Amino acid sequence: MDRFDAMRIFTRIVELRSFTQAAHDLGYPKATVTHAIKQLEARLRVRLLQRTTRQVTPTPDGEAYYQRCVRLLADLEETEAVFSSAAQQPAGKLRIDLHATLAMHFVMPVLDQFCARYPLIELEIGMGDRLVDLVREGVDCVLRVGELGDSSMVARRVALLEQLTCASPAYLAAHGTPENLAQLAGHRAVNFFSAQTGKVWPFDFKVDGQRHSVALPGTVSVNNADAYHACCRAGMGLIQAPRYHLESALAAGDLVEVLRDLRPDPLPVSVLYPHHRQLSRRVRVFADWVASVFAEAN
Repeated sequence: MDRFDAMRIFTRIVELRSFTQAAHDLGYPKATVTHAIKQLEARLRVRLLQRTTRQVTPTPDGEAYYQRCVRLLADLEETEAVFSSAAQQPAGKLRIDLHATLAMHFVMPVLDQFCARYPLIELEIGMGDRLVDLVREGVDCVLRVGELGDSSMVARRVALLEQLTCASPAYLAAHGTPENLAQLAGHRAVNFFSAQTGKVWPFDFKVDGQRHSVALPGTVSVNNADAYHACCRAGMGLIQAPRYHLESALAAGDLVEVLRDLRPDPLPVSVLYPHHRQLSRRVRVFADWVASVFAEAN
């Protein structure tokens, strides 16, 4: 086994905190992985990993070596791509995680076009809205909606989604149609909460260029987009969501937009990836393609 293969094994052990999981992820027998690390530590004459019964963690020397390995392996991949057919036709496995409703509306219907354009890329797609540990889980990039907090990830914005505030005709007939923020008093919402934090997201409005957040009471809170819209159609309160997920209900008359002049800022859509993946041609072509999908949709 050459030194670069040993580096790849070492970095996956650090990221997954497990010899067994690293061996499975890379397709090696566990004995091969264990032997490679023993040889690596013997060659470097330092202990790289601290083993316990529960997990594996890098020593201080191991952490420093890991950071160097990540940069070297990224540089190696990019260099090989430049001098191989992969420069024109990227190849290999690309692990991605997609925001579920966004993917089903925009990405999945045209995914065959990406596969036809890049037939040597093998896609492994996860879907959900949970927080993904890209490094630990071996994910190359994720597609996410919303403002991004502090992150060690590289973020590339690929779209902005217009947001609307809506209610069902039956709800408006019973409670009236609000014309301004003051008239929201007495109204109810179908509230949406984060599956990770339990936080209920307030409604946002733009008044004279200023953002205003409004918390509305409600009898139901959900953390699923389809349930959110279904409750609204059933007359249980106001919702605020991206236009793309409301268009069919608006066209059918099942929902009505309110407070049109106070629409909030659009929601950003971003592709996120670790710093050491920013040179990966597979990640780059996928991000470019996703950006073109949203550009054509708008």
